[in-house]
Amino acid sequence: MAEIVKRSKALAVNPLKVSQPVGASLAFLGIHRAIPMMHGSQGCTAFAKVFFVRHFREPIPLQTTAMDQGSTVMGADENVIVGLKTVAEKSKPALIGLPTTGLSETEGTDIHRLVKEFRAQHPEYDDIPVVPVNTPDFTGCLESGYALAIKAVVEFVVPANTGKVGRRKKQVNVLAGSHLTPGDLEHIQELIEAFGLRPVLLPDISGSLDGHLTDMQFSPVTVGGTPVSEIAAMGESIATLVLGRASHPAADALKERTGVPDFRFDSLMGLENVDAFIATLAEISGQPVPEKLERQRAQLQDAMVDTHFMLGFARIAIAADPDLLFGLANLVAGMGCEVTAAVAPAKSPVLASVPTAEVKLGDLQDLEKAIAEHGADLILCNSHAVDTAKRLGLPLIRAGFPQYDLIGGYQKLWVGYRGTRQTLFDLANTLVQHGHHEIEPYRSLYSDRPEDRHAASETRSFH
Repeated sequence: MAEIVKRSKALAVNPLKVSQPVGASLAFLGIHRAIPMMHGSQGCTAFAKVFFVRHFREPIPLQTTAMDQGSTVMGADENVIVGLKTVAEKSKPALIGLPTTGLSETEGTDIHRLVKEFRAQHPEYDDIPVVPVNTPDFTGCLESGYALAIKAVVEFVVPANTGKVGRRKKQVNVLAGSHLTPGDLEHIQELIEAFGLRPVLLPDISGSLDGHLTDMQFSPVTVGGTPVSEIAAMGESIATLVLGRASHPAADALKERTGVPDFRFDSLMGLENVDAFIATLAEISGQPVPEKLERQRAQLQDAMVDTHFMLGFARIAIAADPDLLFGLANLVAGMGCEVTAAVAPAKSPVLASVPTAEVKLGDLQDLEKAIAEHGADLILCNSHAVDTAKRLGLPLIRAGFPQYDLIGGYQKLWVGYRGTRQTLFDLANTLVQHGHHEIEPYRSLYSDRPEDRHAASETRSFH
């Protein structure tokens, strides 16, 4: 088990984390015709919107209760009630997400009470679910805010104890973690559908933030994502697939409310993890593994053989939210890499399972210090680490949120046999391009020198 090293500083230097309200808003953006409305100042929402637009390069529907100096001191209850009424009246959303911010949490806002007051004052909007969630940005990170929002949606939208488990005999719930990209979620749906099953994702940013053109010039609500009616029917599914350790509280709530059995996966990267997921789908559906997935598995095995020359004993530094950190570390360690530096912005139970000596709760300054002490050949992190990588003279592969200096990074596929294969290629090529290993065994296949022919013959026998 990895040792978790807590923060020793009173401030963040070169911050790594993205805040909880941003994570909660991202989760709400995966629901069809939804609007996240942050309870805080206009600056809080504007800052989040900039992050989303630069990462996804799409228009993002976000609203705010617009707390100012006066309402912060005298009370901002009216801001919430008026804001909910305005959004419900003008935009007619299918769901309103109401995450708090550091400002409203410091003020001491009881967000759940305010939603009840809104209901009492405006019963005409009772058909629009309003989902409050406490997400102060002075604690946690994007992953925890995202997970809290999913749990809140389950508690406010999914009916309890309906006794309809399994009524929809092909329907499978998927609680998707924040570490999964739109490309990941699209592929996961394809894997589930390959077994004749019908997935219902909560949330589904592959439908709303996948980068597609529409006929509308502007929409005040999300376009795409999972419909609220489908979320309300999750209690009729035959099983729930839980992706990421951060989603466990939401899974516990869903199982308690509906009784639908669940299957939990900490990562879908790496041969063993994907095998477990595919075996579960085969068990749930009663169908054999499709031939195309058998071929994808064989392709991944070949890629593991091809890349092990470059990845073996490579030193990797990773800074990411806990679920993504675990998945990446588990993958590279399985290929013979050494995780010499691991930094997470917030604590999580999954960090103890990261295959490294210690995981530091901290920022990019802590990552830089760990690399200086233990060395590294490559960094895995979001775009915040660009300057860190330049100072250290190390290559950076961008992973996580945000990626504001890379076109299409939000859509990259990391999971499944195909995603794992491409990730291994990317890791190996990046290391080779920066002089970590030359691919000599393959060059020697065409050499006339006896010693090179001997090395080539050993390489062929290994294959």
